[in-house]
Amino acid sequence: MPVKRKSRNESDILADLVAQGMADKKAEKIVSLNLSKIPAAVCNYFVICQGNNRNQVEAIAESVEAKVQKALGAKPWHREGFENAEWILLDYVDVVAHIFMDRTRSFYHLEDLWADSEDKWY
Repeated sequence: MPVKRKSRNESDILADLVAQGMADKKAEKIVSLNLSKIPAAVCNYFVICQGNNRNQVEAIAESVEAKVQKALGAKPWHREGFENAEWILLDYVDVVAHIFMDRTRSFYHLEDLWADSEDKWY
C-alpha cells in the first residue's frame, strides 16, 4: 500500500516562500516560528530575519513581496516600517514577516516572546 504524504497547507507554503524571498537578498538568521499550536497566537507563522543596513532591509522586504506575488498572486494585507527601515513588517494574515536591522532584532528578540513555537531555521 502506498504511503500517503500529508499535504502542506497554504500557511506552510506561504511561510516557506517568505523565507525564500528573504534568502534571495542574503538576509541573515532566517527563522520561521510555527505558532499554529499556541492558543493566543495572532497568526500561524512569524518569519523573522535581519539585514545589515536599511537598504538591505528594504530590498529583503521587496524581495518577499515579489516572491509571494509571483507564486501566489498575494499582496500583504498590511505593511509598515518602510519609513525608517529599522523593522519592516509584512502581514499576510496567517503569516507575518518581520525584517529587522540587526540591532533592532536584538532589542525586541521576538523568538524569546514566542519560545513555545516550533522553530525552523533556514
